Amino acid sequence: MKNKFIIYRLNAYSRNLRKEISKAGKWYFFDNGIRNAIIKNFNPIAIRQDVGAMWENYIINERIKANNNNGLEKEFYFWRTYDKQEIDLIEESPTTINAIECKWSNKKNTMPKAFREAYPNAECMIINKENYLNYIL
Repeated sequence: MKNKFIIYRLNAYSRNLRKEISKAGKWYFFDNGIRNAIIKNFNPIAIRQDVGAMWENYIINERIKANNNNGLEKEFYFWRTYDKQEIDLIEESPTTINAIECKWSNKKNTMPKAFREAYPNAECMIINKENYLNYIL
């Protein structure tokens, strides 16, 4: 019988080891339904306390699938500093770095200053309910 994987790990992105966490990992489920079954929560989104985590999991999964389906050679990471600044997803190709923040709310959000200073050539995107289809398709 083949191994069946239901979770995967994103490693930390780091090029400046003094400020950035480099040995940690974040775990994601391939399927939010399995995640919900494990935590025994099938409540509607409107009353859930973990909607942000579910949204982040969904967007990251779909983005990785879209890149794979389009034959794009990218590596995927998350980014975090020791003072808790964080970016949900870093996509790295040989020529580009994309920083993606997944936000359920449509509030104005910005990228962490430390990331913008450390990686000034990176493209930064906020993905929310209004623009996510352009991002995952």
